[in-house]
Amino acid sequence: MKTERHNGQTLPLGIVLRRIPGVTRWAAWSWRAVSVLPGAAAAEWKELRRDGDAVDYHAATVPLELFRSDTEAYLHGLSAKVPCIYVVMRQTGVADRPLEIVLATASPYEAQDYADNGDDLVEKVQMPGGLIALIRDFVEAHHEDEVFIKRRRDKHRTDAVEDGIGDPRIAQMTDVYRSPAGKKARA
Repeated sequence: MKTERHNGQTLPLGIVLRRIPGVTRWAAWSWRAVSVLPGAAAAEWKELRRDGDAVDYHAATVPLELFRSDTEAYLHGLSAKVPCIYVVMRQTGVADRPLEIVLATASPYEAQDYADNGDDLVEKVQMPGGLIALIRDFVEAHHEDEVFIKRRRDKHRTDAVEDGIGDPRIAQMTDVYRSPAGKKARA
């Protein structure tokens, strides 16, 4: 179920996390985002599949928001060799639900902002074909190329001499900004 908004489009997106045994003695389990479910119903850590020690959970359903102002970023993401959704997660400290899904985005620029803060985990998940088509259609409908306008240089001269620009409120015998002239240095 997708809904139109005044500034974009929203689609519910289920996030699937996989738990596998950790490879070090310091981490009992390893968690990672493995897929997304476009149009998914609300869910909270629903077990989807179990294969030995590996378990897939539908951890949460979050809105995938597409904004008209971000179409350049979506184009950048769609032009990648493998178009991806970026899942932003935060650690909770709870053993059976160690990650909170903060956001899912199609914008690699927004994902980079979250990756740079150091508090969040950002993982790439391959976009299903239908989601690629939906985002491509959104971009085609709303993208406007920005015209490059070359900035003109100021006509202000930067090599002008600025003698005598001291502070007029301070009484001085000489101007502190004036370069010494006419006096020869004594040896």
